Amino acid sequence: MSRKIRLLWDFRGPDSLETAKHHVIHLKEFAEIEKLPFIEISIIEQNIYLNSAFIIIFETELSVYKNALKPDRGTIVV
Repeated sequence: MSRKIRLLWDFRGPDSLETAKHHVIHLKEFAEIEKLPFIEISIIEQNIYLNSAFIIIFETELSVYKNALKPDRGTIVV
């Protein structure tokens, strides 16, 4: 079975939460248009000035998402 990977995009500043929410919309649109599977798309609220949008995917789809969307970082989901 393929590992799960969380790709993250970090947003900073007083508007970071709204920016992360907006980015989630684009992540969902991309996955739907390209007909790519995903497990979850959401936001991590770290503090008032740092929020992240993320998508959890299977490792088999990593190169497609990574090359097209240029995430800030990624982690293995355990």
